[in-house]
Amino acid sequence: MERGDGYAIAHRDELERTGNWALVRRSLDCQAFGVNLVEIPPGGSIPEHDETKRDQEELFFAISGTPTLVIDGEDHPAPTGTFARLNPPDRRTVRNHDSEPASVLIVSAPTTSGYTPMEWA
Repeated sequence: MERGDGYAIAHRDELERTGNWALVRRSLDCQAFGVNLVEIPPGGSIPEHDETKRDQEELFFAISGTPTLVIDGEDHPAPTGTFARLNPPDRRTVRNHDSEPASVLIVSAPTTSGYTPMEWA
């Protein structure tokens, strides 16, 4: 891992881990948003939850594999390259019904974060 004045750079293999989770936010010391990488084994899933209490909007990005995003009990295939955004009250989980592992990047921030988009974006 490399750290400098105002930045941190790390390969996914260098990130602090807990189980199947690579703790990106903690490893890079992100302050404005949460971000983690989860590797879901065949037949595995992440805990079902909502983000109402923390008022978190979440973004999911399927990095590899063919995971399924389950939103309020409804399956949504999310093959590699798929993005999904969820509002805080939606119940969500990610399941891997495939025979190969899946990797999913999850980014979150409070809906009241004050984000201002760039004019061109």
